[in-house]
Amino acid sequence: MDKRYISVAIDGPSASGKSTVAKLLASKLHFLYIDTGAMYRAYTLAVINKGLDPKSESESNILIGKINISFDDNNHILLDGKDVSKEIRENVVADNVSYIASYKEIRLFLVSLQQEIAKGKNVVMDGRDIGTYVLKDAQVKIFLCAKEEERARRRYLENIENGRETSFEDCLANIKKRDYIDSHREFCPLKQAEDAIILDSTDMKIEEVVEKMMEIIKEKGIEL
Repeated sequence: MDKRYISVAIDGPSASGKSTVAKLLASKLHFLYIDTGAMYRAYTLAVINKGLDPKSESESNILIGKINISFDDNNHILLDGKDVSKEIRENVVADNVSYIASYKEIRLFLVSLQQEIAKGKNVVMDGRDIGTYVLKDAQVKIFLCAKEEERARRRYLENIENGRETSFEDCLANIKKRDYIDSHREFCPLKQAEDAIILDSTDMKIEEVVEKMMEIIKEKGIEL
């Protein structure tokens, strides 16, 4: 890693608030924000749109190198040049993204894209294996967590706000399923990096989480 640039790696389980706070933190720091979860969701959407089975690793691997996933200047996720920021939040994608994210070859494909985007830049990147694999030399590593029920409540409210039909029970079941798949996959499972700082956001407001992250960065002796 080029020491002239600062990398902040934020890992954690589904609906822990990673993307929301990472985006705000990046804006506050004037760093580039890279939403790796959106990239896995975009790949999942591509698999579904092609009529492939996301639960089949061999079928899902067919699209490696055949689709383009990127971000525009407004940080919207693009799939083959089309803004799919809304489509990747649909329930069918949420229900299948953990399968896609568990496949080694797909992870290697997307990790290479993530590392290329981050090269030569100050970045805030969030995901599940950022501090342990993607940016393992990141100067700041934070593991953001929250209780299952609180994460399900957040996801439920997010779905309602965006007009997606859902129930709290379905959200909780999805959270538990994704946690299990993410933490038990063979390649780069969800886990806290040894040098990461744990931050429990269960009883914290978004602004409080961001401020705590700013404190953590300053405590690392990083000049902003």
